[in-house]
Amino acid sequence: MLLAISLRDFVLVDKLEIDFEPGMTVLTGETGAGKSLLVDALSLVMGERADASVVRDGATRAEISAEFHLAQLPALRDWLIAGDLDDEYSCVLRRVIDTGGRSRCFINGRSATVQQLREAGEFLVDLHGQHAHQSLIKPAFQRSVLDAYAGSEALAHQVGTHYRNYQAFTTRLSELQHHQAAAQSERERLLWQVEELAALQFDAEVWETMQAQHVRLAHTMQLGEGVALALENLSEGETNVLSMLQSLRSNLTELLAFDAHLADTLSLIDSASAELDEASHSLRHYADKLDTDPSQLADLEQNIAQTMSMARKYRVRPEALGTCLIEARARLFELGNEGDLAELEMQANTQHAAWQHHAQQLSGIRTAAAEQLSSEVSQIMQHLALAGGQFAIALNPLTEGDAHGLEHIEFLVAPHEGAGLKPLAKVASGGELSRISLALQTAISQVAAVPVLIFDEVDVGIGGSVAEAVGQLLRKLADTRQVLCITHLPQVAAQGMHHLQVSKLKQDQGGVISHISRLTDEARVDEIARMLGGAIITDTTRTHALEMLKQAAGH
Repeated sequence: MLLAISLRDFVLVDKLEIDFEPGMTVLTGETGAGKSLLVDALSLVMGERADASVVRDGATRAEISAEFHLAQLPALRDWLIAGDLDDEYSCVLRRVIDTGGRSRCFINGRSATVQQLREAGEFLVDLHGQHAHQSLIKPAFQRSVLDAYAGSEALAHQVGTHYRNYQAFTTRLSELQHHQAAAQSERERLLWQVEELAALQFDAEVWETMQAQHVRLAHTMQLGEGVALALENLSEGETNVLSMLQSLRSNLTELLAFDAHLADTLSLIDSASAELDEASHSLRHYADKLDTDPSQLADLEQNIAQTMSMARKYRVRPEALGTCLIEARARLFELGNEGDLAELEMQANTQHAAWQHHAQQLSGIRTAAAEQLSSEVSQIMQHLALAGGQFAIALNPLTEGDAHGLEHIEFLVAPHEGAGLKPLAKVASGGELSRISLALQTAISQVAAVPVLIFDEVDVGIGGSVAEAVGQLLRKLADTRQVLCITHLPQVAAQGMHHLQVSKLKQDQGGVISHISRLTDEARVDEIARMLGGAIITDTTRTHALEMLKQAAGH
């Protein structure tokens, strides 16, 4: 349900916050006071096109927000979660429009698009009036209304699923048949590539080791000569480092007798001598093991050349050859799975048969429900100044069917006796369309999913007992839905459970703002009396107003 609306610098409103309650709320006021401001604000916060004209004169921007309770709206909750817009308890739609006509949109405090506002709004509010933004004339809505009334929503979902699966299999089958020769050529090429790359037995770690070994073998002579020179200088030459250290040690040992402070220096020389001796042994060991076999180097160079040649062939670095093999095998596997034309054809036929079976079931259920719903709506129309009018639901057969079934669903109406049935979208009178909407909403009130219904002057062109009937139907709708009704008729206003009054207030600066207040029981009597008799409220009109309110409360 709608919990609250907040407006700031919107048209004639400087600042306004209104809390709403379950049931039926009526909104009344003098002509020109701004009764439709709330409807306009809700339209904008639900994605209607915006422009700078909605910003109050002298302000820099207009802000509109509407808060809704999420109870019993699992579909909206799932949609919010999927868009990372979820809030545990409520859904807050907010829109900011500046004087340049630019707008920013938010859902639960997170930045959103106008389209997301529009999609969220379709879960929450259904607006019925004499202007646009009416879902009733949309084919998708008409179809969903009939399926909800018939209890066939799950079956309709199955029909759509089978049809989309059938289309997917058919598309893949057609693509494979069209590109079969190309696919076979690619398959043969991949088989050859897999065989060639697998024969190479490439391993990234082995490749790295092979390169290091090649560098070593290619420089064996330089390594041998360098190691021999190092050994000569270190330990094997006539004047080598170790012999010089030994001479130095002997000299310091003699001096140690004269000064004990040389002991630490002597210890360091002993340590250096020991480490250099170990280094000499290590170099001799390295020299003994140094491989000088030319054939090993030749074999290694052949393997490296083969790997480099393969890398150039596939236009990759040698390190990526292993990845090439993996990708070739994966694509070959994919082609193998896609290549079974017989299997794809069987799956397509299975899905088509399932779609046809469920679509035929759906058609039968829809036919029965369409007849019953048409009768109910037609009966209600007789009490809404549409005497002799008729409502009908046409199930127009489709040549091949689609994801929605075997027929196109269209709402038809004859607004008065003698008029022919025409598509609902072509009904000329906005007032007639509003009352037909009311009749339909009353008939489907137990199954409809949108929790908030707003009727903007649904009572245009009627009065007397018809107006009273409209008010009673609206109040009946409020048993299961939250209803907000903008009206200029006392018979309708009296049926409200809650009453808001719109009035214009003059500011000190000479400007005018719209103000909305919640009426007390006593003030409500005066407002109904004003609607009955005009500016001068008499005891008679007040008595009449009080009687109307009592009758509505006891209805």
